[in-house]
Amino acid sequence: MLADIVGWIDPGLVIGGLLGGFTMGLTGMGGGALLTPMLVLVFGVPPTAAVGSDLVTSLAVKPFGGAIHARAGTVRWDLVRWLSLGSVPGALAGVTLLHAVGAGADELVKIMLGFTLLAAAAVMVWRARNPVPDHVGPPTPVRPIPTVALGLIGGTVVGLTSVGSGSLMIAVLTLLYPKLKRSELVGTDLVQAVPLVGAAALAHMSIGSVSAAITGSLILGSLPGIILGARVSAHYDGRLVRAAIPAILGASALKLLGVL
Repeated sequence: MLADIVGWIDPGLVIGGLLGGFTMGLTGMGGGALLTPMLVLVFGVPPTAAVGSDLVTSLAVKPFGGAIHARAGTVRWDLVRWLSLGSVPGALAGVTLLHAVGAGADELVKIMLGFTLLAAAAVMVWRARNPVPDHVGPPTPVRPIPTVALGLIGGTVVGLTSVGSGSLMIAVLTLLYPKLKRSELVGTDLVQAVPLVGAAALAHMSIGSVSAAITGSLILGSLPGIILGARVSAHYDGRLVRAAIPAILGASALKLLGVL
């Protein structure tokens, strides 16, 4: 049995997971936006399988960051509930759409992934130029309808591409709740991603678009990568890596869309 398990492990994917996890731990950026295009463009994994496998990998690693913020009291649980009310059914709808498309699912994912990566790159550049101030004051009241709508749209995109549970959601949260404290913005975004990614991952597992070998190799690299990146972040702010990520995402998007 041990030999069978070892045989499943792909050293290249472990290294890819390590690099992706390190980047996430160092900068808080990346996740599916880095790993999914890497699987498709570097390792030749079919887009649908890449999305499903990345989502299961994310489900294994995202709760760690969320738990830290939950213990620190920097999570707006009311926002998490309203977001999840939209994002969970949205994720299920996205995966259902993929399943309904059938043979054309891989091409649909490829196109959607390309446009979503372009959006993620633009959001990262915008956030770098417009840092969120740490507001002090009374709690920001919830806006239920736009929050559920945000969750629904974001969940659908994540179900289709595995990208956006963090990078896109946090940007729209910033627009909806401009006076939300910076620590609460990050903590809420991390925690709301857990039920969203969980629903999308389970849905992909139900339609058979998850590879145990790919997922196992990615997790094997991602977990130590995140821990290492988080430790390095205490001594280095990751400025150069942070600046390079939007360019990498943009190039990956253009490649997926057939422009490059």
